[in-house]
Amino acid sequence: MPSTQDIRRRIKSVKSIQQITKAMEMVAAARLRRAQERANSSRPYTQKIREALLHVASNLKDDDVHPLLEVRDVKRTGYLVLSSDKGLAGAYASNLIKEVLPAVRGKDNVGLITVGRKPRDYFRRRQYQIDHEYTGFSEKPAYENAVVIARDLANDFIAGKYDEIYLVYTRFVSPIVQKPATIKLLPATGQANEQEKAVSHSEYIFEPSATEVLNLLVPKYLETVIYGALLQSAASELGARMTAMGSATTNAQDLIAKLVLNYNKVRQATITREISEIVGGAEALK
Repeated sequence: MPSTQDIRRRIKSVKSIQQITKAMEMVAAARLRRAQERANSSRPYTQKIREALLHVASNLKDDDVHPLLEVRDVKRTGYLVLSSDKGLAGAYASNLIKEVLPAVRGKDNVGLITVGRKPRDYFRRRQYQIDHEYTGFSEKPAYENAVVIARDLANDFIAGKYDEIYLVYTRFVSPIVQKPATIKLLPATGQANEQEKAVSHSEYIFEPSATEVLNLLVPKYLETVIYGALLQSAASELGARMTAMGSATTNAQDLIAKLVLNYNKVRQATITREISEIVGGAEALK
């Protein structure tokens, strides 16, 4: 049975951990509010630029197809995986890795592009091919980060390194609900829904021409989609961390309560034993 000194030391240690987890929960909650606002504000722009791409693409001739819209036989596939640089976010990173694993496990014609140290380290330890890696901005992505990623992916796709590229990220639903998702990034043809199809058949006049408009629009579309996914992933990471640290704080409080109860039991048993020894000694002197 542990001594009262050991239990006191354990209680002090758990209280210190509880203070840390509580502080991390509060920091994540403060950052989450801003990240959620940024993620929500990016959605309308992403939707509009997607609609504009459909409008322009529907007015092109067959010989005016942009290189990033070219559909070809798939010989090699790339997966852009967006996750976190840091841990202590519950199952956030592992859930995303589970999303992409079935598509890449055991395949030689697959390349990985990772954002964040967690997916990079996971796939590197298992000898997966990582063609590009980006770290250091998972919690606070900037548009410049999306521009760099989009440029590298576009160059690889045009050069034939990939015949199609998928984006795997975590979609932010609420602070306690985050869902891994996979979308096709390149070729940037996209699958239009019925409303988008109806709008795309409207009459538009393009100046100077549909082809020149498309040459500017497709790279911007790629950057916007990646940036929106980075914002969704950042909000999801902070939401998962806030939830995980909240649970850790609650568990620490429960553990402290159990340790205090155990401490009182041990202390009571010690006092009872000492009283018994005193009474026994007094009886022996009679």
